[in-house]
Amino acid sequence: MANMEQVEKLREKAKVTYDEAKAALDASDGDILEAIILLERQGKVPPPEHGGYYSSKSEKPPEREYAYRASEEAYRGETFSRLAGRFFKWCGRVIARGNANTFEVRRGDKTIISVPVTVLALLLVFAFWVVIPLLVIGLFFGCRYLFRGADLERTGVNRVMESAADTAERIKKDVRDGGNDR
Repeated sequence: MANMEQVEKLREKAKVTYDEAKAALDASDGDILEAIILLERQGKVPPPEHGGYYSSKSEKPPEREYAYRASEEAYRGETFSRLAGRFFKWCGRVIARGNANTFEVRRGDKTIISVPVTVLALLLVFAFWVVIPLLVIGLFFGCRYLFRGADLERTGVNRVMESAADTAERIKKDVRDGGNDR
């Protein structure tokens, strides 16, 4: 049940009659904001200008950019389409870098296969149970792996690949020599 102070406040804000204000407050269980929204839906109160909002405080509502600013703060300035756009641009840059660099399988001085790093990454993701054993078996058959390209030749990844190949050669030699000693 609405009290007299609420009815007067609603009449002042919404510029409606006493009976309309009392009926709206009764219908909204004394919530002034809900009563204003109800009166707006009934066409007795015009909607706020410029997409503003109703408030139960007596302060002047902020200017039009309030709604835009509030939504930006809620999403830290990023809309979904901007985030999706940034994500796809990042994916494009990663794929372009992967295509600019290659993974080579060499045996002696001969290059057996050379594929873009993007293809290697996709194979490792979708067929790792085949690719990883093949890479390990290749080490024992004298294959060496090498990354080529502006982004990967500067890194230590090729040293690690060379070390793995050297370790495989030592294991292979130890197995061969261990079988002859018996």
